[in-house]
Amino acid sequence: MTAITIRAAADADWPAILAIVKPVLAAGETYAIDRDLDDEGVRAYWLMPAHEVFVAELDGRVIGTYYLMPNQRGGGVHVANCGYMTAPEARGKGVARAMGLHSLQRARDRGFRAMQFNHVVSSNAGAVALWKKLGFEIVGTLPHAFNHPVHGYVDAYVMFREL
Repeated sequence: MTAITIRAAADADWPAILAIVKPVLAAGETYAIDRDLDDEGVRAYWLMPAHEVFVAELDGRVIGTYYLMPNQRGGGVHVANCGYMTAPEARGKGVARAMGLHSLQRARDRGFRAMQFNHVVSSNAGAVALWKKLGFEIVGTLPHAFNHPVHGYVDAYVMFREL
């Protein structure tokens, strides 16, 4: 298998990013955001000015995307936050892991001292397991904080690691 490459997103990547992000948001299983966003709403969310956006490629095809941003402003600006999505056909092939590792290094390079995920849906077992493997700890549980379209109200985790 060819190596996964990760690079800064370019304007020409938008159709591929949209094809990944829009169905994930519409499914409503992992992100606490409106499920009925149109293309412009998805663009405004994923490409907001605070987000530094990257794409993961395999054989020249975009198979994943993530953003990196400060988790808070002011006194919390030294903690990074990210969001990740992988194309359905690329799941289970190490794409999320590659993006996770890339994001940790990029956050270090930007001077962040830690990374925090504010709302990891507990039923997203693959993500929870991956973040634990990459050194994140569950530092808080938000009881029934996410209304999952299949499982109903499930917990969400706050996950954190120092860089």
